[in-house]
Amino acid sequence: MDKPETLEAYYANRPFLKSVDLSHEEGHFNVFRIEDYKADNKNNVAYSRKDYFKICLVNGNSKIHYADKSFEILEHGLLFTSTHVPYNWEVLKPTQTGYSCIFTASFFTNYGELKKYPFFSPNNYPVYELNKSEVDRLEKIFIQMIDEKKSDFEFRDDALRNLTIQLIHNALKIRPTKNVSFDKVNAANRITSFFYELLESQYPIRNTIDGIKLRTASDFADQMAVHVNHLNKSIKKVTQKTTSELIADRLLKEAKIMLRHSSWAISEIAYNLGFDGPSHFSNFFRNKLKITPSEYRNF
Repeated sequence: MDKPETLEAYYANRPFLKSVDLSHEEGHFNVFRIEDYKADNKNNVAYSRKDYFKICLVNGNSKIHYADKSFEILEHGLLFTSTHVPYNWEVLKPTQTGYSCIFTASFFTNYGELKKYPFFSPNNYPVYELNKSEVDRLEKIFIQMIDEKKSDFEFRDDALRNLTIQLIHNALKIRPTKNVSFDKVNAANRITSFFYELLESQYPIRNTIDGIKLRTASDFADQMAVHVNHLNKSIKKVTQKTTSELIADRLLKEAKIMLRHSSWAISEIAYNLGFDGPSHFSNFFRNKLKITPSEYRNF
């Protein structure tokens, strides 16, 4: 897979945005109106992972391809993206308005726990169609962000962090998540959270030399220094799925991404996902989706 897009590449590909010096920043935050940069409406966002987070409020018909799923925004939509999940934005009608803010994880260092929010979890699909009243509510926060970004307020960055968290909280109230929320006090939840972190740390696969290392429940248990039975019991309690099922689900998700959005040979994908060979990979894929990897790639 291609390397994630960096902030430097983001600005280099968008010369219509104000030039930004990133060399002295400990963390980065920017916000702008989409309609102020009409050149942005002419180009679709390339499918890739990014080295930054993004929250977009968009008005206009478009389609989001997020990991292995697609979602069409008919009129008004809200999108959260993280550094884990590849996506692209396909403009279906040229008139797009709204707001976009981008920021790095380091901007929130020692300020809350950004990645705990379900919108930024790889297991969620954080694209939502909004009604007009919901758009109006969120738009006010973006306008405050733009005003703060332009100000010379001594604690401007803290104000921007507060507004970002406010935006996230408002979105959660609009669309409460149905996914598991990890309670850090509970031991089973802590183990499950650690398991998910290890699981996601293996992706994306950068090249054809380094494949995934943790392939079984025992592999993860050894890495976490817990007994495999304790790991299995904790994960089952929290997610109602087995460890093996979660590993297989994540393998399938990455396989679908790589088949659709990389030029790797199927054999290369198979070996780097930890399968003994293309035939084992094909059997796994066919058992899950009832079609072969080749058929899925060419579909």
